[in-house]
Amino acid sequence: MPVRVAIYGATGYTGTELLRVLGSHPEVKISSLISGSKAGKKLSQVLPHTITRNLGDITLEKEPQEDFDLAFLCLPHEVSLELVPKLLDEGKRVIDLSGAYRIKEPAHYPEYYGFEHKHPELLREAVYGLTEVFRKELAGSRLVANPGCYPTATLLALYPLLREGLEFKDVVVHALSGISGAGRKPKQAFHYPEMSEGFFSYSVDKHRHLPEMEGILSLLGSGAKIRFTPTVVPTARGMLSTVYVRLEKVQVSELYASVYAGEPFVRVIDYPPNPKWVAGTNYCLVYPYYDERTGLLVIQSAIDNLGKGASLQAVQNMNAMMGFKETLALETLPIFP
Repeated sequence: MPVRVAIYGATGYTGTELLRVLGSHPEVKISSLISGSKAGKKLSQVLPHTITRNLGDITLEKEPQEDFDLAFLCLPHEVSLELVPKLLDEGKRVIDLSGAYRIKEPAHYPEYYGFEHKHPELLREAVYGLTEVFRKELAGSRLVANPGCYPTATLLALYPLLREGLEFKDVVVHALSGISGAGRKPKQAFHYPEMSEGFFSYSVDKHRHLPEMEGILSLLGSGAKIRFTPTVVPTARGMLSTVYVRLEKVQVSELYASVYAGEPFVRVIDYPPNPKWVAGTNYCLVYPYYDERTGLLVIQSAIDNLGKGASLQAVQNMNAMMGFKETLALETLPIFP
C-alpha cells in the first residue's frame, strides 16, 4: 500500500517543489492538498504549470477530507508549532519544513523566532532531518524537523571535521541564496526592479539559523561558534555557502572523500561548485581546500535551496522514515541550462 500524504501549504514554493517529486513517487499517494487562502480552487488554477499532470485536477482544501498517513508541513513557524502536536495525537507522522521544531533549546525561540515554545517534549523527540548525519534516528521516527537551507549547506560542509573529532573554535560562513528562499509572498525588497542587478546581506547581527547550526555542532561534540552572514542574490534558485575554519593542516580531500563515500546525494569535487549544477535536485556539491598561507580550511558547498535545502531533502527523509530506498524519486539530472 502506498503512503497516503497530505501537503499543508501546497501552493508555496516548498509545497510546489514537493508536488513536483511526490507526483512521480511510486510509493506515495497524494491524498490532500491544503491551502488556507486558495481552498476550493483546482490546483491548476493556482499553479498553471500543473495542468500538464493529473495533479492539476486536485481541488485544494482548507482541511483534509481523506485520511492520510504522513503530513508535510510547508507552513509558517507559528502555525506548525500548534499543528504538529494535533497531528501526532491523531496518529499521523509529520515532516515539518518550518523552524518550529529544529532547535532543541526552548529558550532560543523567543529571541530568534518571537514566540514561546509550548511543546518542549516534542522538541526533544523531533529528529533533525539532515539525512546524512541522522539516518539511523530517522528510521521509524514520527516527527522530523527538516533543516533550513543555510544550515544544510553549512553543516554538510563541516560534518567531516565533526565526525573525525577535529577541534576548531570558530567558524565564519558567508552564504549566498536565491530569492525563492524568502518564500512566495510578495515583498518590496524582492520586487524585480529593485532586486535585478543587485544583491544584499540581511540579519547580519543575528540570524535565526544560528542556534540551529550551533545546536547541531554541539550535538556532534563541538563548542564552536559561527559567524554567519547571509546574502540574497538575483537568481530564483540556488545556494552557495563558503565556510572558513582555522585548523591544523589535514588531508582534506581524502578526509571528505572518505566520509562521504557511498552517500548518494553528496559529491566531493576538487574545484569550486556552481549552484546551477544541482538546480532542481537533492544533490550537494562540496569543495574543500586548505590554504597553507593563512592556515584556513575553506569549504564551499552548493545546493538548490528548494531541493536539498528544503523539499527534496524532506522526501529523502520520508524515504528514510518509511524504510524505502533512500534515493526513490530523487535521482534526477539537474535542470540545465
